[in-house]
Amino acid sequence: MYGSSGKADDVRVWADGCYDMVHFGHANSLRQAKKLGDCLVVGVHTDDDIANHKGPPVYTEQERYRIVRAIKWVDEVVEGAPYVTTTGTLDKHNCNFSVHGEDITTTAEGIDTYHLVKAAGRYREVARTQGISTTDLVGRMLLMTRQHHTYVGIESYPTTFGSPVTQFNQNSLPYTRVTNLLATSQRITQFSDGKEPKSGDKVVYTSGAFDLFHVGHVDFLEKASRHGDFLIVGLLLDSVVNRYKGGNYPIMNLHERVLNVLACRYVSEVVIGAPYSVTAELLDHFKVNVVVHGNTAVLPDQNGVDPYKVRVSNFGKINYKLSGAEKTRYISSS
Repeated sequence: MYGSSGKADDVRVWADGCYDMVHFGHANSLRQAKKLGDCLVVGVHTDDDIANHKGPPVYTEQERYRIVRAIKWVDEVVEGAPYVTTTGTLDKHNCNFSVHGEDITTTAEGIDTYHLVKAAGRYREVARTQGISTTDLVGRMLLMTRQHHTYVGIESYPTTFGSPVTQFNQNSLPYTRVTNLLATSQRITQFSDGKEPKSGDKVVYTSGAFDLFHVGHVDFLEKASRHGDFLIVGLLLDSVVNRYKGGNYPIMNLHERVLNVLACRYVSEVVIGAPYSVTAELLDHFKVNVVVHGNTAVLPDQNGVDPYKVRVSNFGKINYKLSGAEKTRYISSS
């Protein structure tokens, strides 16, 4: 069997799933799976199969294929993988064994989707990531609470933008729940490459909420990365995101959004709790050459100033550049 290096003795690992509303829990399972071998092959189920066995997915299969390909531990993606994993599927893709989390997945008939590979001794298990699940994310959207936000209490949130949050008694809604990630430096280290820009690298900076990581974020980050060699993404504080989006946004808190973005193969580094306005100090500290923003509307900072109006001598005025079909706002020192 051949892995990513092409050697016959490489261990090829198979993982499969729906990967709907992809989050860092999915990414962490794939990170663990990759550690068990040399090459990680990920099968993604079709919309029809998911609808037949558990209900219609939120993201389309094409969106899910695209997002899974952007996870940095994934080497190959198999589109339309069968819902029940068989030894035939493993053999077809030259994989040694299949990997899944501790949670059991079943067909519409209640049959373990991994029973065949388990019986053949070609199944491995990795730990489920505590504190996150697609059900949890849906619960946050339905409950409209801010319990998942970090650092800042509900009472201190401004209500200048958006609508106030409606409060619910969580105990009265048994089918929705909100759990919280216990962020650790170890988890961030596991997701981070720990690399620094090399001499001569062109450093690109962008910032935003990157809430509920989706295919639009993937497309934008890939395009942003093409403007240089080292992409740094600034993640805004929960309170900052809530100030301009209102409601109970962000749906995912700062720590969760950091992990989502770090799992993306186009991202080199993140700034945790980045300032809303791009500052000269930030550009100088990270030796930024290019600042990129998408074509979404930009609200002024609390002082009424354009957050991209950087007053620094070695950076030119803001220009506009077409990047494919997207209009990208950028500042460049070159």
